[in-house]
Amino acid sequence: MPTIAVKDMTGKEVGKIDLSDAVFGVEPNVNVMHDVVKNQLANRRQGTQSALTRSEVSGGGKKPWRQKGTGHARQGSTRAPQWTHGGIVFAPKPRDYSYTLNKKVRRLALKSAFSSKVKDNEMIVLDSISMDSYKTKTVADMLKALGADKTVLLVLPENNKNVIASARNIPGVKTALTNTLNVYDVLNADKFIVVKDAVAQIEEVYA
Repeated sequence: MPTIAVKDMTGKEVGKIDLSDAVFGVEPNVNVMHDVVKNQLANRRQGTQSALTRSEVSGGGKKPWRQKGTGHARQGSTRAPQWTHGGIVFAPKPRDYSYTLNKKVRRLALKSAFSSKVKDNEMIVLDSISMDSYKTKTVADMLKALGADKTVLLVLPENNKNVIASARNIPGVKTALTNTLNVYDVLNADKFIVVKDAVAQIEEVYA
């Protein structure tokens, strides 16, 4: 059972917490995490790219020159792909890139992501976070005290508008609730900061 220090907003250690082996202590499955991240990025694609084929480009209705006797290669249209202003070969068309993965695969990937953060000492448990008003400097000072100066994923147990609005202006900082966590955001963050109450929620859902 992995044990991790609990810190306050000043970076001071105020206790320790035992994490669930079933969620934070599994052997990270790199292949599954890769599959899920690839799936997430594919599902985000708009799929709106479009280009014109030779049948859709305007013009080109007349044969440029006769078939034989000119010394040129035979041509049937000035809108064939080899011509300037011609159509595109195998032109991309709007399509849906999304596909689904099994629920068990997605859950294993998320557990693997959690466990990899614990294993690499990139997870920080925060005792609590409370703010009376929007104050970006308060969050920035907290992150500096915690040694989180790069990309950060801050996981909250409930929707706290003051914290979310205060963290929004800091480059590389992203906030999430326990029910919106995904593998890409967890792995993409250099520091995975979770409020203590959110840890209990994660273990309740995924254990």
